[in-house]
Amino acid sequence: MNDIPPVIVIDDETGSRESMAIAIEKAGLEVRTFDDAREALKYLDENPGVRLAVCDLRMPGLDGLGFLNEVRSQEIDLAVVLVTGYGSIESAVEAMQVGADDYLTKPVDLYELRKRVANLLENRQLKEEVTNLRQMLDKRYGFESIIGRSAAMEHLFEQMKMVAPTRSSVLIVGESGTGKELVANAIHVNSPRVDERFLAINCGAIPHDILESELFGHEKGSFTGAVARKIGKFEVAHRGTLFLDEISELSPALQVKLLRVLEERKIMRVGGSELIDVDFRLIAATNRALEKRVEEEKFREDLYYRLKVVTLDIPPLRDREGDVALLAEHYLKLLGEEHGKPPIALSGEAIDALARYGWPGNVRQLKNVIESVVIFHPGGDIAIDQLPPEIREATMISGAQTPVQAQVGAPRSMDSIERQAILETLQRTKGHRADAARMLGIGLRTLQRKLKEYKQQGFYEDA
Repeated sequence: MNDIPPVIVIDDETGSRESMAIAIEKAGLEVRTFDDAREALKYLDENPGVRLAVCDLRMPGLDGLGFLNEVRSQEIDLAVVLVTGYGSIESAVEAMQVGADDYLTKPVDLYELRKRVANLLENRQLKEEVTNLRQMLDKRYGFESIIGRSAAMEHLFEQMKMVAPTRSSVLIVGESGTGKELVANAIHVNSPRVDERFLAINCGAIPHDILESELFGHEKGSFTGAVARKIGKFEVAHRGTLFLDEISELSPALQVKLLRVLEERKIMRVGGSELIDVDFRLIAATNRALEKRVEEEKFREDLYYRLKVVTLDIPPLRDREGDVALLAEHYLKLLGEEHGKPPIALSGEAIDALARYGWPGNVRQLKNVIESVVIFHPGGDIAIDQLPPEIREATMISGAQTPVQAQVGAPRSMDSIERQAILETLQRTKGHRADAARMLGIGLRTLQRKLKEYKQQGFYEDA
């Protein structure tokens, strides 16, 4: 009839059994009937996909309660509706106490039976979908989803496992492209808050005047354009986890307000007058040294110490010995399947070239390089000449470790040398463009224009 496993009906009275079966079939479900509960158990043993049974409470031999006890003791994943002809409160209570999912009294209201069966099956389907989604989420964001076997990553994994079950705020520090949000999500998935929301917001990507409303929400009419009440991220993340990326970009005013929220665990919407309790775990991230920002009086010292209860440092890819090849193979398989490509392998020379490169854009850059190679792959093993020029150039000199070192003695275009100088300087300044421009001796607008060009060419991605 359809792909849904059959519902089984167990009743020693022929008329009652058949009328219930017909009623359930009208809901588009397949039904198997039994006049003996032990025969039904044998059927269940041979057909583990069955999800629901309707069983009479009073029957000769194995009765409804006995059937239910067998189901539960054998740990059969089955919803059971017991039907009693006595209609007493005691019978109903007894049925629910021993684990029945629902009960009905005789004479059975067939419309009610059909509705109860449909509701139970729908609820079970939703639970199965949630379980499947949870397994997918664990696979994607669990600790095992973060690829790395280097000593630096093993140390990070141990720290994550220790901090995940706690309530402590976490500050994640790492260069652009190292996977700070992935680490934050893994901590959430392995925490007691896993069944609640994980919300991420990039503080550097939203103008300061809008960010306050995004975080705190606002009341209708609180400012021009506030045509309706807006619930902010602090409220939406209640009982869950809030991830604030680029925390260093918070304005001084918002730093003060965030500190108050962390101390009082209460917020007030913009334009509101009511204090609202909020309970969320804060995970913050930055690709810049907050200590320096504190010294420059651009970041509040008290907020800094509030955030760094636990600090996790994500190592850059260049410091993760052996992980480049591991990650490259992982992304080859993942992206090859995504783009419908046959299995692809890296040649030894290509693996060596990838391992020698300095990866200023870290894991994000490696993934983008592999995706580009996969898309344009003509077949066979990936040779070194199929890699981007800046990666090939890094292997032209024996012992080369970074693109900047590879410049010496290797024939390169001026554009390539300029690009590497800019990206390496930006890396040293932890992404701070003004500092990088000052070190390079160029204007900030010139640097921004160059970075825009590199982004279009696939050499650079914003943090």
